[in-house]
Amino acid sequence: MKYSLHGIETERLRFRKLKQDDFDWWMEFFQRYEYVQYLGLPNESPEKLCQRWFDKVFTRYKENTGGMHVLEIKDTGEAIGQCSVHIQVVDESEELEIGYSFLERANGNGYATEAAIKARDMAFENNWSDYLISIVDLENVRSANVALRNGMEFWKQTVFKGFDVNIFRITKERWSMS
Repeated sequence: MKYSLHGIETERLRFRKLKQDDFDWWMEFFQRYEYVQYLGLPNESPEKLCQRWFDKVFTRYKENTGGMHVLEIKDTGEAIGQCSVHIQVVDESEELEIGYSFLERANGNGYATEAAIKARDMAFENNWSDYLISIVDLENVRSANVALRNGMEFWKQTVFKGFDVNIFRITKERWSMS
């Protein structure tokens, strides 16, 4: 699978492909409006939103366009979030995005930054693109901070799936100089 992070590890985390068995624990994410509001999804039940998410990930896997990977804490095996490198269409152009979403209990531990940095490094080390982006809702300060800690800079503001967003970007050249 192209853009796969399966089997990759950081100091504290392990990436693996999403499985249908992950549905129950990931439902916790969709039960928190403050997380779901940033995803540009329709106003549906948590169950429908979670199923929509799973369908999208499995379609991405099948179409070789990336897809979220589960993040587990290596010491405990606890699943705490998802991260990926995947294709998004932004302003009618295909872009390679680093995306990340985490359960509330994982916040404040640096896991999102750790996972995003590893995803960035894998993408550049494998020559997947000359630059990477992260799409962040204007009000999602946490995700914006992760993008900045990942070496990205604000690139532009645009509309994505009907929502105003900031696009953060890092080039391979800038990454190689850090």
